[in-house]
Amino acid sequence: MATKPVPPRPAPRLYLATPEVAEPAGLAAALPELLAAADVAAVLVRLVETDQRTMITRIKALAPAIQNAGAALLVDGHPNIVARGGADGAHLTGLAAMEDAMPSLKPDRIVGVGGLATRHDSMAAGEAGADYVLFGEPDARGQRPSSEAIAERLQWWDELFEPPCVGFATSRGEAEEFAAAGADFVLVGDFIWADPRGAKVALIEIGEAIARAHASTFGKAKAQGEAEG
Repeated sequence: MATKPVPPRPAPRLYLATPEVAEPAGLAAALPELLAAADVAAVLVRLVETDQRTMITRIKALAPAIQNAGAALLVDGHPNIVARGGADGAHLTGLAAMEDAMPSLKPDRIVGVGGLATRHDSMAAGEAGADYVLFGEPDARGQRPSSEAIAERLQWWDELFEPPCVGFATSRGEAEEFAAAGADFVLVGDFIWADPRGAKVALIEIGEAIARAHASTFGKAKAQGEAEG
């Protein structure tokens, strides 16, 4: 009897973090073209801290540009304003923050979590119902693990656990490395917006790079498995 072919593993999708938003009009105008240029699954909206009403207004100003492009809008922190802003979910930092936010967000909205310093915390987040786990973001002091350590953590998670894993990339090289390690999504932010060629060119380039890295790694693995089978 012929063995049923294993479906190809999909390439990682992009997760775009915005600059810190104080005035959303310019970003709202730029996002439709940007999101149409690459395979962006979600946008992480980072807000300048101010009163809740103003932050809700900023989310509402950005929501149509993001959601009409087929991407999810997640708010960085502030789970208490997610529903009122019409966002799709929140990204929390740390297991305790995620657990505190769960009752107000589940089951209708996405709950993602980063700031997971240990494997134990990562597993606890997955068991508690996190929709994804993020590895590699800087801590409060701006420190982060080496790219090799982040890739190792992504590979470990990918091999053992069901919820998606996200790699926080600060360069094209890291994005490629994390795609090859098994990330389901690659989060990109500041270096995209700072690219002198423009964010659109940078985002397209990153999307193409992670697709190549994924195809090179997992295409070879698939071919080897078929040969051995």
